[in-house]
Amino acid sequence: MAKDKLLDDIDIDKLPVHIAIIMDGNGRWAQKSGLNRIRGHRAGVETIREIVTFSAEIGIKYLTMYAFSVENWGRPKHEVNMLMRLLEEYLEKELTTFKRNNIKFNTIGFTEELPLRVRELIMRDKEETKNNSGLVLTLALNYSGRSEITDAIKRIIKDKINPDELSEQTVSKYLFTNDIPDPDLLIRTSGEMRISNYLLWQISYTELWITPILWPDFRKKYLIEAIKEYQKRERRFGKV
Repeated sequence: MAKDKLLDDIDIDKLPVHIAIIMDGNGRWAQKSGLNRIRGHRAGVETIREIVTFSAEIGIKYLTMYAFSVENWGRPKHEVNMLMRLLEEYLEKELTTFKRNNIKFNTIGFTEELPLRVRELIMRDKEETKNNSGLVLTLALNYSGRSEITDAIKRIIKDKINPDELSEQTVSKYLFTNDIPDPDLLIRTSGEMRISNYLLWQISYTELWITPILWPDFRKKYLIEAIKEYQKRERRFGKV
């Protein structure tokens, strides 16, 4: 495979290990284009395909994408139903892409509350990619950072962990992301200056990169731009 010229702008040996993305702006993109919101979400799925494949190609090890939040259930019923259908369609079709690109599929969130067919496809895709050794793609589905931490506290209490033995490492083991390193870089599209209840524990020292580009317009050149900016920063983790 020929080298992508976009890679000339970054140090391929200093890539962020884990990139997290808040994919925002599908609805506004549709409105600007004179389309309904569902068309915006469908365009957003196409962007997911491009960014996932490109991330796997350049050697990103972990990519976590905020696909559906707990709060999203509050949207109009017809939109939620269509989002579930789009998710089902994505999971159905992308298994071939996962296998071809050595991608391991993963999810975080309260997936047991998703529709049955979606749950079945999640289990299928996880099972059939569990031995892949490339990019670990995690979709945050029915996810909430506060709910994740609350759930972890409940299970810590249930397991009767001695408070004197409780540490940050212990809490981390009870989170959905217990086997995933914390994100190095968080990207948010659409220009909104908030983190929307996403990975609240995990992004304590994550570098943030916010772009006004709406998610359906987010191409791989913007991912390279974010990585380029990340590589300019000095990460001190609270130290001098």
